Amino acid sequence: MPLLFSYGTLQEENVQMSTFGRRLQGRPDELVGHEPSRVRIEDPQEAARLGKTHHANMKYNGKEDSHVSGMAFEITDAELAEVDNYEAAFFYRRVVARLASGRQAWVYVHDDAAGTRRTFP
Repeated sequence: MPLLFSYGTLQEENVQMSTFGRRLQGRPDELVGHEPSRVRIEDPQEAARLGKTHHANMKYNGKEDSHVSGMAFEITDAELAEVDNYEAAFFYRRVVARLASGRQAWVYVHDDAAGTRRTFP
């Protein structure tokens, strides 16, 4: 089963229910060498619908004392495809990352933050 690391809305029960039709079970984990950031929601109607002006994001900085906290969830391949659809609407894409626990997981980053990188250390 794929492992998905979420540092944003996919940790919320209502998003999980609308995306997967179930509440996910996960374990806390972190991305080391990354720092939290935000992405402005440019569409005012979308911002109003979501009730916020920015999406959570993160960026790689390589510093060992920097980390982004979140949850690691085991999901199915079909559910991972659903997340691809959910995240693509907000210009996020999936990359591979090594978590503080040593596990490898998929994580979504905004295209502006990811640049041309396909994986994170």
